Amino acid sequence: MDRLTKPSRVVVPHGVAWHGRLAAAAIYMLIRLIAGTVRFRVADRSGVTEGSFKGPAIFCVWHNRLALGLILYRQFICRKDAPRSLAAMVSASKDGGLLARILELFDVQPVRGSSSRRGPQALLELTTWAERGYDLAITPDGPRGPCYLVQDGITSLAQLTGLPIVPVTYHLSRKICLKSWDRFQIPLPFAKCDVTLGRPVQVPREASDAERADLRQKLEAQMRELTVD
Repeated sequence: MDRLTKPSRVVVPHGVAWHGRLAAAAIYMLIRLIAGTVRFRVADRSGVTEGSFKGPAIFCVWHNRLALGLILYRQFICRKDAPRSLAAMVSASKDGGLLARILELFDVQPVRGSSSRRGPQALLELTTWAERGYDLAITPDGPRGPCYLVQDGITSLAQLTGLPIVPVTYHLSRKICLKSWDRFQIPLPFAKCDVTLGRPVQVPREASDAERADLRQKLEAQMRELTVD
């Protein structure tokens, strides 16, 4: 078979078996139960929660703060007078399949891909959802790290879509930190959660590679400045 007729390799995202769906449902319920006891306080430099910032955006959240990310979106970013929808990038791996199912339970559209698997396809799919008016969400240091290092994908997506990037992070007074690469944080019941939304970062469509790299560094610097462990 010659090179022209040889089929290209297509990465198919891992699905979730029945036991994975049960696990996803249990995690979903646990998140909802714990979040119901958490006391939130929001500092918004973006204007999103106040309603002065309108239109879809790309929300940038560290991988280790995913546990409450969807709760924050539903509780503080989605307003009754201005409903919003969200599509989020999730790894194409088996673990990503579990997370994708949890996203679906939160009425979030999962888009499977990462920097190492299905990256270009995922960016195109996210762009399509943005054209439909959806907000987008990315963990800029996921799925493998290094922790608190913003990778290029989020600024490339911002350039493709024209959407501003809104940094989001939070600090928990009571939590468990797992021994994973990102020290994943699990909130404990009745914790205090200080949420911060940073200043939006806009990547012009005509930005050069050097300009996009500079904006990536500025985004990372702002995310690190806002993050308190």
